[in-house]
Amino acid sequence: MFPYPSGAGLHVGHPEGYTATDIISRFKRMEGFEVLHPMGWDAFGLPAERYAMTTGIHPKITTKNNIDNFRKQIKMLGLSYDWEREISTTHPDYYRWTQWIFLQIYNAYFDRESKKAEPISKLIERFESKGSTGFEGIELPKSLGFSASEWKTKDRKAKEDILAHFRLVYQANIPVNWCEALGTVLANEEVEEWVSKGYTVERRPMRQYMMRITAYAERLLEDLKLCEWPVSTLEMQRNWIGKSEGLELEFPVSEQSAKIIVYTTRPDTLFGATYLVLSPEHPIVPQITKPEAKSEIEAYQKECSLKSELERTELNKEKTGVFTGSFADHPLLPGKKIPIYISDYVLYGYGTGAIMAVPAHDQRDYDFAKKYALPILSVIDGKGEEGKAFDSKDSVCINSSSSVLDINGFHYKEAFAKVADWAEGIGIGKKKTQFKLRDWLFARQRYWGEPIPIVHFEDGTPKALSESELPLLLPDVKDFKPSGTGESPLANATDWLVYKDPETGELARRETNTMPQWAGSCWYYLRYIDPRNTNRLVDPDLEKAWMPVQIYIGGAEHAVLHLLYSRFWHKILFDLGHVSSPEPFQKLVHQGLILGEDKSKMSKSRGNVVNPDDVVGEYGADTLRLFEMFMGPFEMTKPWSKNGVEGVFRFLNRVWRLYHSGPEESFYVEEKPAGEAELKILHKTIKKVKEDIENYSFNTAVSQMMIFVNEMTAVKSRPKSILEPFVLVIAPFAPHLAEELWEKLGHKETLAFTPFPKWESQYVIDAEITIVVQVNGKMRGEFIASKDIESKDAIQKAKEVEKVIPFLQGKEIKKEIYVPGKLVNLVVA
Repeated sequence: MFPYPSGAGLHVGHPEGYTATDIISRFKRMEGFEVLHPMGWDAFGLPAERYAMTTGIHPKITTKNNIDNFRKQIKMLGLSYDWEREISTTHPDYYRWTQWIFLQIYNAYFDRESKKAEPISKLIERFESKGSTGFEGIELPKSLGFSASEWKTKDRKAKEDILAHFRLVYQANIPVNWCEALGTVLANEEVEEWVSKGYTVERRPMRQYMMRITAYAERLLEDLKLCEWPVSTLEMQRNWIGKSEGLELEFPVSEQSAKIIVYTTRPDTLFGATYLVLSPEHPIVPQITKPEAKSEIEAYQKECSLKSELERTELNKEKTGVFTGSFADHPLLPGKKIPIYISDYVLYGYGTGAIMAVPAHDQRDYDFAKKYALPILSVIDGKGEEGKAFDSKDSVCINSSSSVLDINGFHYKEAFAKVADWAEGIGIGKKKTQFKLRDWLFARQRYWGEPIPIVHFEDGTPKALSESELPLLLPDVKDFKPSGTGESPLANATDWLVYKDPETGELARRETNTMPQWAGSCWYYLRYIDPRNTNRLVDPDLEKAWMPVQIYIGGAEHAVLHLLYSRFWHKILFDLGHVSSPEPFQKLVHQGLILGEDKSKMSKSRGNVVNPDDVVGEYGADTLRLFEMFMGPFEMTKPWSKNGVEGVFRFLNRVWRLYHSGPEESFYVEEKPAGEAELKILHKTIKKVKEDIENYSFNTAVSQMMIFVNEMTAVKSRPKSILEPFVLVIAPFAPHLAEELWEKLGHKETLAFTPFPKWESQYVIDAEITIVVQVNGKMRGEFIASKDIESKDAIQKAKEVEKVIPFLQGKEIKKEIYVPGKLVNLVVA
């Protein structure tokens, strides 16, 4: 577990996942396993900095107070964490290693041949011996190609500019979500939260650090087969990575030298392209915009900059756009010119930032074409719904012939190949595997984050700090407000900014961006293994013994980005030999959301937040733990219920009374042999609870324990041989009650490491079973019989069941079916 310690403290949704992992941990210890069950804090973040901006209180103070409160609340719940392994992303001993990992990534590149990260020094050696051969036109623009001798004559700035095309961390000018009031870039997933709080966010091009996660797209996709994760989560990861096979194709701009490159997964529909659409941020827009359209284009670009990507890509929103005044030559239709628009439904970061619009076969293009009265030409056979585009790969090309190419009658795959071969043959296109995944924007203009260990010399050359200079500490500052220059508050720490190179004495300026909050949470699981190691990230032997993480329980909100970024960093560490497994998390389980009693999401504004302190104060920690496990299937969303809490509280009191008698509730168990019925309910309960814990079916485990208590309450005897094992069965769920009863049973040591009871098969198999009787497949009755009853006897008894007889009278039995131990089905006519 690695929560963000907010000022609001825990609400009752937090303990659900914590309790589940605690039950598993306690159970596994009782099963004889070594268990690593730690807790730490993902404590950097904008809320603490924003609070500092308004109050002047340093984020480290509020963060410490929040952590102290969280820790107090968590300990109140009886969660068996190893507190000696407690870590926080904000502690220099921790973020030293976050910075160290950053340097490993910065000083590496992705080798296409080995398909893994390699040290950048290996690439430099190759440049020194072979120049840029093999990289030109792929990682490196052809215009920047060089020989080995030319490389050796380049100055340091020129060399670093070349290496930036390869490093797994680089800088680029990209459109970002800029919030002027907060003075920082926001991640896409943060935009909605801060806009809802009244802040304005606009899209603005800025120079930012990026991590080249796209180099790992194929491996991130392929290695999902190693993960035992929910199907929905695997699908979300696949969709986010978004692999597609398509064609990159040039459209010449009419009467200009410019060319627009589009990427399409449907080359078979090229004849149906009736216009092009560029992203408003596309750098070619100013070049191709006609003077008469300039003011309208610029106004639209400004309007789009105030929208988030989510707003821009909503399928049901009204399409908007502006005509640039320019046209493109259609490559398959000589003399045909198609208009070029800009529109916010095309994003510069996806594909090439330009699309060929085929309105007959793409819904967004269709909506745009209808609004602006653009031609809609069907080029694949099939008819969609009225007002809808027809999009199917199970189709045949029509209206797809010209003096250049004829694909009429071709199916999708044939047409794709034909168009792609033609485009590649004349040098205007190439087949390409594309991913929706984009490089990770890895910089924030904030104070409260990990400083990036890079300095910049006056000529613009960057230099990574050496490992011996880590940790690079945050300076103490008094003012946490933005610098006013677009830089973080670190830009105001003038003494801290100045860096003197220990090798040359040359002065440089420290990087003022800090890392995003994702950074510290990308690798925390590794530090849990060896949290006090000052010499290395993690001891290799310990890492090999504990990794990969065997069970990760977390909310579905982590289904994409957190898991994707962690996997990315882990793969780089794996490639560089720092970890032993290619994937960090073996099995993943999502806990469901706990809603308020009004069945809506808990929030202060709705007044439906339940504080666990109040529940524990009134009913005890075991009641809260047990109730959250009993509410329903672990993975499902379910509403809070005070009545349900009270019901579980009454159940725990009944457990207590099983071991006590008389008006003074004196402890009482009997040293006497147990009866057959008592042994049966005990062993069935042991078996059921064990299996349910292993399957995360905690609610049905609690139900079985309730059945046990009901049956034992109904009998007068209290055999110790029955009640003592039951204490061990309930212990993972209600440890406080169990430890108290364990001591009363005469034990001096904790039960935490006492073996979980084993069930015996003779007590879990019933001698008699209930067999259902169906007539024509519908249940009409049931009867009790020996578990070994013969087929002919079962069918005869079924015919004699009182409730079944009326359905057989006057009818002929056509077929008699017996499913051993389950049912008899009589087919009548």
